[in-house]
Amino acid sequence: MRIDVITIFPEYLAPLGVSLLGKARERGVLDVHIHDLRAWTADVHRTVDDTPYGGGPGMVMKPEPWWSALTAVTEAGPDTVQPTLVLPTPSGRRFTQRDAQRLAGLPWLIFACGRYEGLDARVPERARARIPVEELSIGDYVLAGGEAATLVIVEAVTRLLPGVLGNADSVTDDSFAVGAMSGLLEGPVYTKPADWDGLVVPAVLQSGNHPAIARWRRDQALRRTAANRPDLIAGLDPADLDGRDREVLAELEERDREVLAEMEEWDRETPAETDRDPNPPPSPSTSP
Repeated sequence: MRIDVITIFPEYLAPLGVSLLGKARERGVLDVHIHDLRAWTADVHRTVDDTPYGGGPGMVMKPEPWWSALTAVTEAGPDTVQPTLVLPTPSGRRFTQRDAQRLAGLPWLIFACGRYEGLDARVPERARARIPVEELSIGDYVLAGGEAATLVIVEAVTRLLPGVLGNADSVTDDSFAVGAMSGLLEGPVYTKPADWDGLVVPAVLQSGNHPAIARWRRDQALRRTAANRPDLIAGLDPADLDGRDREVLAELEERDREVLAEMEEWDRETPAETDRDPNPPPSPSTSP
Protein backbone atom coordinates (compact mmCIF):
# COMPACT_ATOMS: atom_id res chain seq x y z
CA MET A 1 0.00 0.00 0.00
CA ARG A 2 1.16 3.52 -0.80
CA ILE A 3 0.37 6.33 1.65
CA ASP A 4 0.95 10.03 1.01
CA VAL A 5 0.39 12.62 3.73
CA ILE A 6 0.22 16.36 3.02
CA THR A 7 0.68 18.62 6.06
CA ILE A 8 2.24 21.87 7.23
CA PHE A 9 3.93 19.92 10.06
CA PRO A 10 5.82 17.01 8.46
CA GLU A 11 7.60 16.27 11.75
CA TYR A 12 4.25 15.42 13.32
CA LEU A 13 4.14 12.25 11.20
CA ALA A 14 7.40 10.83 12.61
CA PRO A 15 5.51 7.96 14.37
CA LEU A 16 4.87 6.45 10.93
CA GLY A 17 8.52 5.42 10.95
CA VAL A 18 8.57 3.51 14.24
CA SER A 19 7.24 0.27 15.70
CA LEU A 20 5.23 -2.04 13.42
CA LEU A 21 4.70 0.63 10.76
CA GLY A 22 8.41 1.37 10.58
CA LYS A 23 9.20 -2.33 10.18
CA ALA A 24 6.50 -2.68 7.53
CA ARG A 25 8.09 0.18 5.60
CA GLU A 26 11.50 -1.46 5.84
CA ARG A 27 10.04 -4.70 4.45
CA GLY A 28 8.31 -2.88 1.61
CA VAL A 29 4.78 -3.62 2.80
CA LEU A 30 4.15 0.13 3.11
CA ASP A 31 5.38 2.93 0.88
CA VAL A 32 4.95 6.16 2.87
CA HIS A 33 5.62 9.71 1.61
CA ILE A 34 5.28 12.86 3.75
CA HIS A 35 4.89 16.22 1.97
CA ASP A 36 5.11 19.79 3.28
CA LEU A 37 2.16 21.79 1.95
CA ARG A 38 4.20 24.99 2.08
CA ALA A 39 6.34 23.66 -0.79
CA TRP A 40 3.41 24.55 -3.05
CA THR A 41 2.94 28.15 -1.88
CA ALA A 42 3.79 31.06 -4.19
CA ASP A 43 4.66 33.94 -1.83
CA VAL A 44 7.67 34.78 0.28
CA HIS A 45 5.74 34.13 3.49
CA ARG A 46 4.64 30.65 2.29
CA THR A 47 1.04 31.50 3.18
CA VAL A 48 -1.44 28.63 3.42
CA ASP A 49 -4.45 30.36 5.04
CA ASP A 50 -6.67 33.42 4.77
CA THR A 51 -9.73 34.97 6.41
CA PRO A 52 -13.11 33.27 5.92
CA TYR A 53 -15.81 34.63 3.61
CA GLY A 54 -18.85 35.61 5.61
CA GLY A 55 -16.75 36.66 8.58
CA GLY A 56 -16.21 34.83 11.82
CA PRO A 57 -13.20 33.74 13.86
CA GLY A 58 -10.32 31.64 12.64
CA MET A 59 -8.64 31.17 9.28
CA VAL A 60 -9.35 28.87 6.33
CA MET A 61 -6.71 26.99 4.34
CA LYS A 62 -6.35 28.40 0.84
CA PRO A 63 -7.36 26.28 -2.16
CA GLU A 64 -4.40 27.12 -4.43
CA PRO A 65 -1.56 25.42 -2.48
CA TRP A 66 -3.79 22.46 -1.66
CA TRP A 67 -4.77 21.89 -5.27
CA SER A 68 -1.19 22.25 -6.45
CA ALA A 69 -0.06 19.74 -3.80
CA LEU A 70 -2.77 17.21 -4.60
CA THR A 71 -2.08 17.49 -8.32
CA ALA A 72 1.66 17.02 -7.88
CA VAL A 73 1.32 14.12 -5.44
CA THR A 74 -1.22 12.36 -7.64
CA GLU A 75 0.91 12.77 -10.76
CA ALA A 76 4.00 11.48 -8.94
CA GLY A 77 2.30 8.21 -8.06
CA PRO A 78 1.83 5.09 -10.15
CA ASP A 79 -0.11 5.62 -13.39
CA THR A 80 -2.06 2.38 -13.08
CA VAL A 81 -3.48 3.00 -9.59
CA GLN A 82 -6.16 5.48 -8.55
CA PRO A 83 -5.64 7.11 -5.16
CA THR A 84 -8.35 7.79 -2.59
CA LEU A 85 -8.20 11.15 -0.83
CA VAL A 86 -8.83 10.93 2.93
CA LEU A 87 -9.71 14.17 4.67
CA PRO A 88 -9.79 13.84 8.49
CA THR A 89 -12.36 16.33 9.79
CA PRO A 90 -14.79 16.55 12.73
CA SER A 91 -17.45 17.26 10.10
CA GLY A 92 -16.91 13.89 8.45
CA ARG A 93 -18.58 10.52 8.77
CA ARG A 94 -17.58 8.52 11.87
CA PHE A 95 -14.55 6.31 11.17
CA THR A 96 -15.14 2.70 12.27
CA GLN A 97 -13.38 -0.65 12.12
CA ARG A 98 -15.38 -1.47 9.01
CA ASP A 99 -13.93 1.62 7.35
CA ALA A 100 -10.46 0.48 8.36
CA GLN A 101 -11.06 -2.91 6.76
CA ARG A 102 -12.44 -1.32 3.60
CA LEU A 103 -9.56 1.15 3.27
CA ALA A 104 -7.06 -1.65 3.89
CA GLY A 105 -8.20 -3.14 0.60
CA LEU A 106 -7.23 -0.03 -1.37
CA PRO A 107 -3.80 0.37 -2.97
CA TRP A 108 -3.19 4.10 -2.41
CA LEU A 109 -4.37 6.62 0.19
CA ILE A 110 -3.62 10.36 0.22
CA PHE A 111 -4.24 12.13 3.54
CA ALA A 112 -4.89 15.88 3.59
CA CYS A 113 -4.20 17.24 7.09
CA GLY A 114 -6.21 20.40 7.61
CA ARG A 115 -5.52 23.11 10.17
CA TYR A 116 -7.32 26.19 11.50
CA GLU A 117 -10.98 26.08 10.37
CA GLY A 118 -10.18 23.48 7.72
CA LEU A 119 -9.69 23.40 3.95
CA ASP A 120 -11.59 25.65 1.59
CA ALA A 121 -14.64 23.51 0.72
CA ARG A 122 -13.89 23.79 -3.00
CA VAL A 123 -10.82 21.57 -2.63
CA PRO A 124 -12.65 18.30 -1.79
CA GLU A 125 -15.49 19.36 -4.10
CA ARG A 126 -13.11 19.65 -7.06
CA ALA A 127 -11.18 16.53 -6.05
CA ARG A 128 -14.35 14.42 -6.20
CA ALA A 129 -14.51 15.00 -9.93
CA ARG A 130 -11.19 13.15 -10.24
CA ILE A 131 -10.79 10.65 -7.43
CA PRO A 132 -12.78 9.15 -4.53
CA VAL A 133 -12.85 11.39 -1.45
CA GLU A 134 -13.48 10.21 2.12
CA GLU A 135 -14.22 12.80 4.82
CA LEU A 136 -13.78 10.93 8.11
CA SER A 137 -14.07 11.84 11.79
CA ILE A 138 -12.36 9.84 14.53
CA GLY A 139 -14.74 11.10 17.22
CA ASP A 140 -17.06 13.79 18.47
CA TYR A 141 -14.35 16.24 19.47
CA VAL A 142 -12.09 18.77 17.76
CA LEU A 143 -8.29 18.63 17.41
CA ALA A 144 -5.89 21.38 16.41
CA GLY A 145 -5.27 19.67 13.08
CA GLY A 146 -5.65 16.54 11.01
CA GLU A 147 -2.24 15.03 11.75
CA ALA A 148 -3.22 13.15 14.91
CA ALA A 149 -6.36 11.83 13.23
CA THR A 150 -4.28 10.74 10.25
CA LEU A 151 -1.98 8.75 12.55
CA VAL A 152 -5.01 7.05 14.09
CA ILE A 153 -6.55 6.12 10.74
CA VAL A 154 -3.26 5.00 9.19
CA GLU A 155 -2.48 2.70 12.11
CA ALA A 156 -6.00 1.26 12.19
CA VAL A 157 -5.83 0.56 8.45
CA THR A 158 -2.28 -0.65 8.00
CA ARG A 159 -2.29 -3.11 10.92
CA LEU A 160 -4.85 -5.09 8.89
CA LEU A 161 -2.46 -5.50 5.96
CA PRO A 162 -0.77 -8.88 5.49
CA GLY A 163 2.78 -8.76 6.81
CA VAL A 164 2.33 -5.85 9.25
CA LEU A 165 1.46 -7.79 12.41
CA GLY A 166 3.65 -10.67 13.51
CA ASN A 167 0.56 -12.87 13.88
CA ALA A 168 -2.15 -12.23 11.31
CA ASP A 169 -4.73 -13.91 13.59
CA SER A 170 -4.22 -11.16 16.18
CA VAL A 171 -6.90 -9.01 14.54
CA THR A 172 -9.65 -11.64 14.63
CA ASP A 173 -10.46 -11.05 18.33
CA ASP A 174 -10.11 -7.27 18.20
CA SER A 175 -12.93 -5.07 19.36
CA PHE A 176 -15.34 -4.52 16.43
CA ALA A 177 -13.61 -7.19 14.29
CA VAL A 178 -15.77 -8.84 11.64
CA GLY A 179 -17.02 -12.22 12.87
CA ALA A 180 -17.62 -13.16 16.50
CA MET A 181 -16.54 -9.71 17.72
CA SER A 182 -18.62 -7.68 15.26
CA GLY A 183 -20.24 -4.84 17.17
CA LEU A 184 -18.59 -5.81 20.46
CA LEU A 185 -15.72 -4.63 22.63
CA GLU A 186 -12.95 -7.09 23.38
CA GLY A 187 -13.10 -8.59 26.89
CA PRO A 188 -10.28 -8.75 29.48
CA VAL A 189 -6.98 -10.43 28.58
CA TYR A 190 -4.34 -12.06 30.80
CA THR A 191 -0.76 -13.33 30.64
CA LYS A 192 1.67 -15.11 32.97
CA PRO A 193 1.96 -15.54 35.93
CA ALA A 194 -1.34 -17.34 36.55
CA ASP A 195 -1.36 -16.06 40.14
CA TRP A 196 -0.15 -12.50 40.62
CA ASP A 197 -0.28 -11.33 44.24
CA GLY A 198 -3.42 -13.38 44.82
CA LEU A 199 -5.15 -12.24 41.64
CA VAL A 200 -5.73 -15.40 39.62
CA VAL A 201 -6.35 -15.82 35.90
CA PRO A 202 -9.84 -17.31 35.30
CA ALA A 203 -9.64 -21.09 35.36
CA VAL A 204 -11.35 -21.49 31.99
CA LEU A 205 -8.46 -19.71 30.26
CA GLN A 206 -6.04 -22.23 31.75
CA SER A 207 -8.18 -25.24 30.90
CA GLY A 208 -7.12 -25.79 27.29
CA ASN A 209 -10.80 -26.24 26.41
CA HIS A 210 -10.92 -24.01 23.33
CA PRO A 211 -14.73 -24.03 22.79
CA ALA A 212 -15.22 -23.08 26.45
CA ILE A 213 -12.57 -20.37 26.15
CA ALA A 214 -14.26 -18.93 23.05
CA ARG A 215 -17.61 -18.92 24.86
CA TRP A 216 -16.12 -17.23 27.94
CA ARG A 217 -14.50 -14.55 25.78
CA ARG A 218 -17.77 -13.81 24.01
CA ASP A 219 -19.64 -13.65 27.32
CA GLN A 220 -17.08 -11.18 28.64
CA ALA A 221 -17.27 -9.15 25.43
CA LEU A 222 -21.05 -8.90 25.79
CA ARG A 223 -20.73 -7.82 29.43
CA ARG A 224 -18.05 -5.20 28.75
CA THR A 225 -19.93 -3.81 25.77
CA ALA A 226 -23.16 -3.58 27.74
CA ALA A 227 -21.34 -1.73 30.54
CA ASN A 228 -19.26 0.65 28.43
CA ARG A 229 -21.11 0.97 25.13
CA PRO A 230 -24.82 0.12 25.52
CA ASP A 231 -25.42 1.81 22.17
CA LEU A 232 -23.53 -1.05 20.51
CA ILE A 233 -25.66 -3.65 22.27
CA ALA A 234 -28.78 -1.88 21.01
CA GLY A 235 -27.39 -2.08 17.49
CA LEU A 236 -26.75 -5.84 17.48
CA ASP A 237 -28.71 -7.88 14.97
CA PRO A 238 -30.88 -10.36 16.92
CA ALA A 239 -30.23 -12.89 14.17
CA ASP A 240 -26.53 -12.89 15.16
CA LEU A 241 -27.26 -13.79 18.80
CA ASP A 242 -27.36 -17.40 19.96
CA GLY A 243 -29.16 -18.77 23.02
CA ARG A 244 -26.24 -18.18 25.38
CA ASP A 245 -25.87 -14.59 24.12
CA ARG A 246 -29.49 -13.96 25.01
CA GLU A 247 -29.00 -15.48 28.46
CA VAL A 248 -26.07 -13.18 29.17
CA LEU A 249 -27.94 -10.10 27.98
CA ALA A 250 -31.01 -11.12 30.00
CA GLU A 251 -28.82 -11.46 33.11
CA LEU A 252 -27.41 -7.98 32.50
CA GLU A 253 -30.88 -6.51 32.00
CA GLU A 254 -32.09 -8.09 35.26
CA ARG A 255 -29.06 -6.74 37.09
CA ASP A 256 -29.71 -3.26 35.70
CA ARG A 257 -33.34 -3.46 36.83
CA GLU A 258 -32.24 -4.43 40.34
CA VAL A 259 -29.76 -1.57 40.48
CA LEU A 260 -32.40 0.88 39.24
CA ALA A 261 -34.88 -0.39 41.84
CA GLU A 262 -32.27 0.07 44.60
CA MET A 263 -31.57 3.63 43.41
CA GLU A 264 -35.28 4.47 43.34
CA GLU A 265 -35.69 3.05 46.85
CA TRP A 266 -32.77 5.10 48.06
CA ASP A 267 -34.28 8.23 46.47
CA ARG A 268 -37.58 7.61 48.29
CA GLU A 269 -35.84 7.19 51.62
CA THR A 270 -33.48 10.14 51.22
CA PRO A 271 -35.11 13.61 51.29
CA ALA A 272 -34.13 15.85 48.43
CA GLU A 273 -32.28 19.07 49.17
CA THR A 274 -35.33 21.07 48.04
CA ASP A 275 -37.51 19.25 50.62
CA ARG A 276 -35.40 20.40 53.51
CA ASP A 277 -36.34 23.51 55.49
CA PRO A 278 -33.73 26.15 54.58
CA ASN A 279 -34.35 27.83 57.99
CA PRO A 280 -34.83 25.05 60.54
CA PRO A 281 -35.76 26.11 64.06
CA PRO A 282 -32.85 26.34 66.46
CA SER A 283 -32.16 23.35 68.60
CA PRO A 284 -33.37 23.67 72.20
CA SER A 285 -30.62 24.94 74.46
CA THR A 286 -29.29 22.48 76.96
CA SER A 287 -27.65 25.20 79.02
CA PRO A 288 -28.96 25.74 82.59
